[in-house]
Amino acid sequence: MDAPPAGTGSPAVGTPPPTVGPTADRLPRGVHAGYALGSLATGAFGTVPGLLLLPYLTDTLGVAAGVAALLVLLPKAWDVLVNPVAGRISDRTRSRRGARRPYLLGAGLALAVLFAAIFAAPFGTGPAAGAYVALAFLATATAFAFFQVPYVAMPAELTGDYAERTRMMTWRIAVLALAILVSGAVAPLVRDAGGGGVPGHRWMGLFVAGLIVLGAVGAYLGTRSAPTGTVGESEPTLRAQLRVAGRNRPFRALLLCFVVQSAGVATILAGVDYFATQILRNPDGGPTVLFVCFVAPALLVMPLWSRVGRRYGKLAGLVAASLIFAVGALALVAAPILPAVAVYLLVALIGVGYAGQQVFALAMLPDCIAYDTARTGRRQAGVFTGLWTAGETFGLALGPGLFGLMLQLTGYVSSDTGEAATQSGTARLGILLGFTVLPALLVGAAVLLLRPYDLTPARLAGAHPHGRGTTTS
Repeated sequence: MDAPPAGTGSPAVGTPPPTVGPTADRLPRGVHAGYALGSLATGAFGTVPGLLLLPYLTDTLGVAAGVAALLVLLPKAWDVLVNPVAGRISDRTRSRRGARRPYLLGAGLALAVLFAAIFAAPFGTGPAAGAYVALAFLATATAFAFFQVPYVAMPAELTGDYAERTRMMTWRIAVLALAILVSGAVAPLVRDAGGGGVPGHRWMGLFVAGLIVLGAVGAYLGTRSAPTGTVGESEPTLRAQLRVAGRNRPFRALLLCFVVQSAGVATILAGVDYFATQILRNPDGGPTVLFVCFVAPALLVMPLWSRVGRRYGKLAGLVAASLIFAVGALALVAAPILPAVAVYLLVALIGVGYAGQQVFALAMLPDCIAYDTARTGRRQAGVFTGLWTAGETFGLALGPGLFGLMLQLTGYVSSDTGEAATQSGTARLGILLGFTVLPALLVGAAVLLLRPYDLTPARLAGAHPHGRGTTTS
């Protein structure tokens, strides 16, 4: 990195904030594509642990389901503390490469190395192996915070155009969907090709680490010609910045909704292996087919969701996408009596809803940040995105934790052979409910939390420094 954080000093007061109303502030497509490449890293890290870490612990290392759920959840709880700190540090970094880009490279490469270490299994199987995974996952989550928080903060500073931020998110979510598809579908194949068990997971860890390196380096190089954003005054302390973020009512509503919905999405990811093995009775190709059905529609419907947003607004689009997700997941509870093709079609419907939910939530976040900047004249996108990514990563960890708790309560039997043990009917019911009803309730009910959200292009354009003209609470 070119420069360390700037200590306690603040940049000069009076620098105007970025424009937040609709403007001609268009970015080159190369910047769109370059920025979007970072989603290879976020998609891989957000997907593979949620998909494979819990079954790795229960079916390869022999860790009890309840303990495995805690080992997955607790390291991510650390993100609630470290992500806002990472955001503040990047807010106060001064570099010729901008405040955010140095972290894309440094933290991204560290993330790749630590991810491979999660599945290295130097202690074989048993309790010591589980403890090692928890510590390695904690270190990896810390590196991810210093990559993701600056990365997510960048759109609010790259452009002041309301619609341009939606276009940026469309590019990003398209690459994110591709990253999820490649990492989630191919990682189990790499594991199986590597012999399964501990050796197969080691090869899988190296494969995903390569994807992370490609995403981090691609985003760093792809945004080298992008504007670095306007530098304004920030609040003097982290506590003061958190208070400002907490008073931003639209941000608060959007964040709460996204955290709950992330937990719902994560229960689907955590259950794929179990659902394919125990419900569909297809342990070999089932997880890959399910994952392709879940993610592939996102690549196809992304332009459609973008048009929905332009015509009906981002909020309406988010609500519609969330309800599509919930309806598809609820219908999937009939999977044991449905033909396989119907099951895969319902999973594809869930994927359509997931694509829209991601596009609109991530396009609304920079609007909340720009609204705060316009009202206060202060540059603190990092703190907002620190809170956002802390909530998101906590939700993504909470999902596997809830799914693991469901397994524990319904009597799931762990194994240290690399293959799932034979399960009771009650355990199989727990898998079914955890994969269908639980995510449907989390994603569908979360839209009620959006009622206070009221940002529109007109309101953004009418925002004034220091809160004159509008209020947020």
